[in-house]
Amino acid sequence: MADREKILEIKDLRISFKTTNGTVNAIRGVNLELHKGETIAIVGESGSGKSVTTKAVMGIMASNATIDSGEINYVWYDEDTGERNERDLTKMSESEMGKIIRGRKIAMVFQDPMTSLNPTMTIGKQIMEPMIYHYGKSKEEAHAKALELLQLVGITNAEDRMNNYPHQLSGGMRQRVVIAIALSCDPYVLICDEPTTALDVTIQAKILELIKDIQSKKDLSVIYITHDLGVVAKVADFVNVMYAGKIVERGTIEEVFYDPRHPYTWGLLSAMPDLSTNDPELYTIPGAPPNLAYEIKGDAFAPRNQFALNIDKRIDPPLFPVPGSDTHLCASWLMHEKAPKVEMPESLQRRIANMKKEAGIE
Repeated sequence: MADREKILEIKDLRISFKTTNGTVNAIRGVNLELHKGETIAIVGESGSGKSVTTKAVMGIMASNATIDSGEINYVWYDEDTGERNERDLTKMSESEMGKIIRGRKIAMVFQDPMTSLNPTMTIGKQIMEPMIYHYGKSKEEAHAKALELLQLVGITNAEDRMNNYPHQLSGGMRQRVVIAIALSCDPYVLICDEPTTALDVTIQAKILELIKDIQSKKDLSVIYITHDLGVVAKVADFVNVMYAGKIVERGTIEEVFYDPRHPYTWGLLSAMPDLSTNDPELYTIPGAPPNLAYEIKGDAFAPRNQFALNIDKRIDPPLFPVPGSDTHLCASWLMHEKAPKVEMPESLQRRIANMKKEAGIE
């Protein structure tokens, strides 16, 4: 992955929301990188800022949201000249985002396909519309490409389905249509916001395989947003663990799953359902996420962290590099050279040993 070109870089992004109860600092300094052909995942509890971060990339934030600081630098190539372009998306106008970026260079697959599709339009028209808008394709050209896309996403009898309305399709088929719409303008980046949450387990696996297959065919870069670590293990190259508007741990799948360093990541992995465990109860992380309408002093996770140090109550930890790795980072004072040595819980050690065994890793 090291030789792949960086196409998206988020630098110190901070986003707040004006509410009746005051200002909510939802994103508090996010840094993120995406390279060509790579799959990264952003994981964390609901409200940690995963979707807000990616909606800022798409330029579809709520009306009461403000980007207070930071950059979202995106690289793309002109279809006609091949000229390299790099822009800070936070500085682009709504008109530019709509014409150049959104749906054309960066596309998004949302959680619930029924709210993504227009119930009054046929499937065919909804797939054709972006191609006609962005590239000025004729109806005949757009129709032919729409048929190809429906076949690509595994929908049989594509010609007949073109005339169907969303309510005539199953949930899995609707999500396939949403993916077809997202791919209609050949984007470089595909953002998948919990794309399988509303689907049953067997359909989930098929949708994940479908996205993976399309990615390899089109050399797409993919960002997954999810709270399901099982999904992450199947699809991602790199994982970013997010808590209270910040990334608290990042690394490769192997690093984060088999050698997690942040107590919050320990909690997330411990809370995964596991048929091989002998523990009588499923682990839950104690407490609740902080209210971001109030100023947070120190580490936001400290009140829920049984391993918290005194410094956690005063100073927010930076991302420390994990010794022996160029890609693994962890925002915990436990990583400081002077911090006491803390071992991950024994139950998690056993679980990771089982995970390694199942994956054939010794």
